[in-house]
Amino acid sequence: MMRPASPLRRSCLQTLSMVSVATLWPLYTWAAPSKNQKDKLQSHAWKAFEAQFIQKDGRVVSDDGARNQTYSEGQAYALFFALISEDRSAFERILAWTENNLCQGDIASHLPAWLWGQREDQQWGVLDPNSASDADVWIAYTLMEAGRLWNQRAYTAIGKALSQRILDKECVVIPGLGLSLLPGSVGFVSDGRYKLNASYSPLQVLQALGSIDPAWLSVAQSSMKVITGSSPRGICADWIWFDGQRFSQDPQGEAQGRGGYNAIRVYLWAGLLNVQAPLRTQLIKQLAPMAHQVQEAGIPPEFIDPWTLQTQGEGPPGFSAALLPFLQASNDTQVLHQQMQRLQKYPVPPTSYYQQCLDFFSAAWLRGSYSFGPQGQLRLGGEG
Repeated sequence: MMRPASPLRRSCLQTLSMVSVATLWPLYTWAAPSKNQKDKLQSHAWKAFEAQFIQKDGRVVSDDGARNQTYSEGQAYALFFALISEDRSAFERILAWTENNLCQGDIASHLPAWLWGQREDQQWGVLDPNSASDADVWIAYTLMEAGRLWNQRAYTAIGKALSQRILDKECVVIPGLGLSLLPGSVGFVSDGRYKLNASYSPLQVLQALGSIDPAWLSVAQSSMKVITGSSPRGICADWIWFDGQRFSQDPQGEAQGRGGYNAIRVYLWAGLLNVQAPLRTQLIKQLAPMAHQVQEAGIPPEFIDPWTLQTQGEGPPGFSAALLPFLQASNDTQVLHQQMQRLQKYPVPPTSYYQQCLDFFSAAWLRGSYSFGPQGQLRLGGEG
């Protein structure tokens, strides 16, 4: 049974219904009242994403210029998008390419390599065999939910095996945090210090994985601590160091200790949580300063220092799209409409892989194509 839309969601639907397909913002042109119409709009959005970024063999190609590289993150997101779009053929192709090219032919036994592309010898293959846990947890979760929703026990078995491998290879007990998810299997522990990324741990995904192994519930608890430690003033950092007692900024990389292209996902994942999900109320309250920041500036910052709140640059349209579920969850109607108006004027670029991924998560959820249950279970078509 379809759940009735909340007043705030109805307002969101009505505002977004004014956006024309001609604006190149197809994912938000869906104020249709019937399930049939919503399904058609979801199918249109998925086919547009598939045509732009996914090869016929199931490889997701990013928009990183002439390199045309593939990231395990892209494979993970596309696999999830195929599931919520109920496209089994695409799901199978994306999974097969991922397993054959990133997992040495066996995804149950090998974590996906995070980067694939053309090597210096002009041959195509893995460029970095290290893993990326943000992709891995989404793949494991998506496989398990596909197995349950489609009654495919093989997917369930692979998902369970992958989730166990993540626990074995990418999780460690950190003093002061407990069992925690590292960003990858290699390179994130140095002299008793741990490099962490709050955006790698969507709580609904970890909660759902906890249905097969309670260890994941411990990971969810530590992930909440990482989010809190990464956002001392309510604004989350991309990367953070933890030494067993305190968190400190990571000055390396493009973000230079600030929140930017990684951290924007923290607000997205928070907004997608079920209203009865554990830790949701605490999380929305913790991150509330981002809504205030956006309200004052009119746009999300591209980068913002979590300690000083100093900003740099204007966040791209995909940042505004990512914030919509969070703003709805925060009941920030004014800021929600402000960002929708920005998106009407400046749509998410159709060829921007990462922005389109943020957009797809947000729009499909607002449309009611999927949602998460209190313990993270996936619900399709707004059911439950």
